[in-house]
Amino acid sequence: MKQIQLIKLACGNCKRINYWSRKNKKKVERKIELKKFCKWCKKQTKHKEAKK
Repeated sequence: MKQIQLIKLACGNCKRINYWSRKNKKKVERKIELKKFCKWCKKQTKHKEAKK
């Protein structure tokens, strides 16, 4: 059985959930942080993994 889990990515500035992604829980233990475009802030910001 695979350990892939759906996660939410929330904007670092406005805290809104803009993206969904997947991560392998066995291989990646830390929280994911990606630079993505936020349509509410209208700029690229860091998006962190949010709680379910």
